Amino acid sequence: MLCAALLTALLPERIAPPATLSGEVVTRAQLPAEGVQTLDLILRGGPFPYRKDGSTFHNREGLLPDRPRGHYREYTVPTPGSPDRGARRIVTGGDPPEVFYYTADHYRSFRRIGDAR
Repeated sequence: MLCAALLTALLPERIAPPATLSGEVVTRAQLPAEGVQTLDLILRGGPFPYRKDGSTFHNREGLLPDRPRGHYREYTVPTPGSPDRGARRIVTGGDPPEVFYYTADHYRSFRRIGDAR
C-alpha cells in the first residue's frame, strides 16, 4: 500500500489523460498537408508508402463506434522529421471506406473527417 501511495504521489504527471472521440469534425483544409496526401492515396487505393498501411485497426481503445473485426483500417500520416511512422494516422471504416477519422496522437483522440471525399 505504501508503495502504491508513493507512486501515485510521485508520478501523477506521467499518467496520461483519458483517450477521447471528439465530437469535432475536421475538414480536409484543417488536416496537415501529409494528411491530405494520405487521404488522397486511400481514395485512390494506393500505393501506400508504409507496409502497415491498410492493416486492420482493432479499436482496442474503444473510442470509435463498435463494429465487427476488420471494419476499421489504419493508414500512416507521415510526420516530417520523425525517424519512424510517427503518431499521426487516418482510420477508415467500411469497405469501401464510408467514414474517416484523424488522430494526431496515436489513437488517444479522434476527430471525424467530414469532407473526406
